[in-house]
Amino acid sequence: MCRKEKLICKCIGITKRNLNSYEVEYLCDYKIKKGKEYFLVKWKGWPESCNTWEPKDNLKCPAILKQFHTDLYKYLSQLQFNNRGVVKDSIKFLDPTVSDYIVKKAKQRIALRRWEEELNRKKNHNGMIYVENIVDLEGPPVDFYYINDYKASPGVITLGEAIVGCECTDCFTGKCCPTEAGVEFAYNEQKQIKIPPGRPIYECNSRCKCGPDCPNRVVQKGPPYSLCIFRTHNGRGWGVQTLQKIKKNSFVMEYVGEVITSEEAERRGQQYDSRGITYLFDLDYESDEFTVDAARYGNISHFVNHSCDPNLQVFNVFIDNLDVRLPRIALFSTRNIRAGEELTFDYQMKGYGDLSSDSIDMSPARKRARTACKCGASTCRGFLN
Repeated sequence: MCRKEKLICKCIGITKRNLNSYEVEYLCDYKIKKGKEYFLVKWKGWPESCNTWEPKDNLKCPAILKQFHTDLYKYLSQLQFNNRGVVKDSIKFLDPTVSDYIVKKAKQRIALRRWEEELNRKKNHNGMIYVENIVDLEGPPVDFYYINDYKASPGVITLGEAIVGCECTDCFTGKCCPTEAGVEFAYNEQKQIKIPPGRPIYECNSRCKCGPDCPNRVVQKGPPYSLCIFRTHNGRGWGVQTLQKIKKNSFVMEYVGEVITSEEAERRGQQYDSRGITYLFDLDYESDEFTVDAARYGNISHFVNHSCDPNLQVFNVFIDNLDVRLPRIALFSTRNIRAGEELTFDYQMKGYGDLSSDSIDMSPARKRARTACKCGASTCRGFLN
């Protein structure tokens, strides 16, 4: 027997003489009895066996009530509750299938909020991460682990240590790291990329004398924008949209994951193809020894969808680790991106500029099952791989 008469609910007007407190977590069901509205309440911190029916007059939680009605009428509208697709107001009680949906939606919302909090605890950059699903009942992925940097598989060393750094007081005019590497300085004064795709980026490293505000420290600072992981409406699973305007040629995020050998990538690729997923990114800047697998370990880039007409472009970046077999993969905007727009990149893009048949590795070992593309672009090639 669940005794709550000694508790104070933050949403219910119970006398101030009671000492303890409890609150509504979500509403599970609805009925009208003798002309009075009642809601089945799930109490926060209490098992479902302690759910109780409470009159609406006692509930002082407008946000929870509004969410309940939003979920209810959205579901009933989808079912076309009457012939015109308009929900009637004279509902006396809910069908079990409806109340079951409302409970699942409430549980999903709680799970996504907790996952959102977890992602923001783990990320090490300034931009916030949000999560939203108004499409279906899919919750957080069950086998995905957020990381900020490459995770090395056995036998792979991804952590490098810079031996020397620049002595610049002004990296724009001094003999900076790109000059020492024999390449062009990658950024302008607004820290926007100014080199064409296919050229490497050499940023200042931990040995450099320049400070953290150096214009040649961009990728290493992490994503500066607040982004939202959202559920797509057209069957592409999760996607990522920006919540802020992004100017053309701006750094948006890195593609990180588990670094594996190309042989292991081939084995995993066969498994992923059978499931219709694509998370393998070849690190083939100068060789083809390693691949980044973001299927289980990754950052927000794990959820970025493919497009044959993308708004993000791949660049190879070197900071502390100068091993040309292990560049960091940075995604920069190809154009101005408005707030609310989905972020995409071309899964066949290798950082070499315009895609051509010569840049796609279709050797016999790579000819695996092809995955259909759903990007919807007018230039869609029809397949992800």
